[in-house]
Amino acid sequence: MARGFAFILFEGPLAPFDWGLSFSEGHAKNARTLEGVRAIIERYQPNTLVLEDCTSKSVRRSPRIRALALALAHLAAANHMEVHKVDRSMIRNAFATVGARTKYEIAQAIAREIPALSHRLPPLRKVWMSENPRQSLFDAAALAATYYAGSSPGQPRST
Repeated sequence: MARGFAFILFEGPLAPFDWGLSFSEGHAKNARTLEGVRAIIERYQPNTLVLEDCTSKSVRRSPRIRALALALAHLAAANHMEVHKVDRSMIRNAFATVGARTKYEIAQAIAREIPALSHRLPPLRKVWMSENPRQSLFDAAALAATYYAGSSPGQPRST
């Protein structure tokens, strides 16, 4: 999401209990994002943070986003949380079993499995359209689902 971040908190696989989108404009976006995530950590005290792995050179993320991911990992570590990084190929592999390949197909699969999110499913994006901010919520859910899938498909992790 270009103007903020999305989060989703799970009690276990397919069991989200809170989610949201946070928008920030102007300068110091990373600082505002870190403060928003810090507030979520203080409120809910999660034990795991799952982030997109943007360290690979094949990942097209700006230096600002790469720095933000590193800062988020440090914030989680300072709060005694586990940090797990998931890359796009891991997400595609996790959702291949249900025939979902594109971001939208993955979002549809998540909406089917987690009915509480189904009304948030954005419309299919046409090539000339910007990505709907709600897509980032499904991107966050895909990270969590991939984390729960673990190294062996069908074997969910517990937190």
